[in-house]
Amino acid sequence: MTEWHKSSYSGGNNECVEVREHSTGTDVRDTQNRESGHLSFSGSEWLAFVNTLHSANE
Repeated sequence: MTEWHKSSYSGGNNECVEVREHSTGTDVRDTQNRESGHLSFSGSEWLAFVNTLHSANE
């Protein structure tokens, strides 16, 4: 499993999420509330999410 890192999709103003990739998918957590846990996505779910972001920003 990789280390947590700030998502390239995080904006400014302390509105950041951290992600970590692993063999079965991706985990996401709120940078300011790390103790609250994280969400886990399968590889296909994460890819669909990222593709949706790309489409929304075109």
